[in-house]
Amino acid sequence: MILRRTMLAGLALAATPRPAMAHAAAFAAQAFEAAQAADKPILLDVTASWCPTCRAQKPILARLLSEPRFAEVVAFEIDYDRQKDVVRRFEVRMQSTLIAFRGRDEIGRSVGDTNPASIRSLLEMAL
Repeated sequence: MILRRTMLAGLALAATPRPAMAHAAAFAAQAFEAAQAADKPILLDVTASWCPTCRAQKPILARLLSEPRFAEVVAFEIDYDRQKDVVRRFEVRMQSTLIAFRGRDEIGRSVGDTNPASIRSLLEMAL
């Protein structure tokens, strides 16, 4: 009886939708400027909830940002649909844009990239 309850509880838990693993903080101008002033490596992830490319990038970014090599990277997520002022500030033309900074300098940018190796290269450029 206990085994059956445990199994049913496990199945219910497995079937419950879970939010995607967060890999970045929501963009806040003050936090971004503080990271720039500290000369930190920074990643901006411009994303949209409806975008399949953005969904494909999320687990790649989560995996990379969890690596010790990228522990110093400060990552921010920008909502393409809700943060239009920020999208304009960084001259972003479409969702699924990744922008790497080293302090105040933009180091690189990619759009629509879901290749883990090239996303890794973009992050390494900021180190």
